[in-house]
Amino acid sequence: MRLDRFLSERVPLWDELERLIERAGRRPERLGPQGVRRLAALYRAAAADLGVARRVWPHDPSATRLENLVGRARHLVYDSPTRRDSAARFFATTYWRLVVERPLVLLVAALLLLVPAALGATWAHDNPGAASGLVPGDLRQAGEPGGGGDLGLSAGEQAVFATTIFTNNVQVSFLAFAGGITLGLATAAVVIYNGLLLGAVSGLASGAGNGARLVELVAAHGVLELSCIVVSAAAGLRMGWSIVQPGYRRRSQALFEEANAAVRLALGTAPWLVLAGLVEGFVTPRGLGPLGALAVGLLLAACYWGLALWRGRATPSPSRDS
Repeated sequence: MRLDRFLSERVPLWDELERLIERAGRRPERLGPQGVRRLAALYRAAAADLGVARRVWPHDPSATRLENLVGRARHLVYDSPTRRDSAARFFATTYWRLVVERPLVLLVAALLLLVPAALGATWAHDNPGAASGLVPGDLRQAGEPGGGGDLGLSAGEQAVFATTIFTNNVQVSFLAFAGGITLGLATAAVVIYNGLLLGAVSGLASGAGNGARLVELVAAHGVLELSCIVVSAAAGLRMGWSIVQPGYRRRSQALFEEANAAVRLALGTAPWLVLAGLVEGFVTPRGLGPLGALAVGLLLAACYWGLALWRGRATPSPSRDS
């Protein structure tokens, strides 16, 4: 079958399905009995068309449109009052699916954080005087020789230092998520600046001989926090990109859908930030040493991303999909 013939025959039905979806909103009962039956018939036809498009014309824009259309219609066709996500199911599966469903956006978010961090660390190590001007006063002591690599701080001051890093990362996670409404520009700016800041602190500490102590103070909770920042930034970028490039959806519809996904990502990430805070409060003060702290941090990050890869690929049956 030729693509132009396929489109000429099927596009009117897709348009009709889209109109029904828009009329229904989130409540299929608005369509009435006849409308619901028509919705179900058009959904099945569109799902069959999607199978053909994926097989024969996988790179044509029509396949992308059908994916969006079938996904939106599925929610209505299989909707029922008792089908809402339970909290357990959300945290066990739905959240992880949201984390991994846009891997390119996730990669961009990670690069926006890690590349400036690497550049900031190199810059601060080579030019500590200039880098100190970027670093807030609470963190600037990382670049002061501390005799024995203790950052020159008392035990209480070291706890405040670690808490400052944690608080900063929580704030950045929230701002990265909320910045999506600015076309993602605020998200990118916040993440780039934070990466540069964290890199500068690391470079100053390393140059002053405090690198090992810095790792001991922040690694146990910091690796997980950086993972949460990346996911929050990906949520913000998704929201922003939906405004720039809504695809076949209206901008308002695209923004609504991505904002809904972003809010759920923020809710699902919050418990992991709480876990990082508990580690910062109860594990870091035990003095695990640099290797011990790094091992804890990497283990927590491995658990997080391991769950993302495992549970993110667990696809529910259509009748239960949200």
